[in-house]
Amino acid sequence: QVQLVESGGGLVQPGGSLRLSCAASGLMFSIQTMGWYRQAPGKQRELVAAVSSDGSTNYAESLKGRFTISRDNTKRTVSLQMDSLKPEDTAVYYCNAGIQRTIVSAVKEYWGQGTQVTVSS
Repeated sequence: QVQLVESGGGLVQPGGSLRLSCAASGLMFSIQTMGWYRQAPGKQRELVAAVSSDGSTNYAESLKGRFTISRDNTKRTVSLQMDSLKPEDTAVYYCNAGIQRTIVSAVKEYWGQGTQVTVSS
């Protein structure tokens, strides 16, 4: 069974930093795009950043320069370094990955359980 497990959320003061990590486990043939989404109370889930299997990245325009996404294909992990955090970054952050379980399988989207990030003084 494929699982995505996040870690690294918590409470941080405005201007601080946090690093989120997500590890994929289970039997799989390949991982395509990996990314992070977030959902604040009363708002829709939105893309934060994504990284493809070849390393190309895509960021929400408003977060460029503060957030950095990276992945380790050997360890099957994706990380999100968040700097200069603001109260409006408070949300549940979800890991997302497109995973092909076998060589003949279609790519399926998987989600982690979410990790809370709270930016407050």
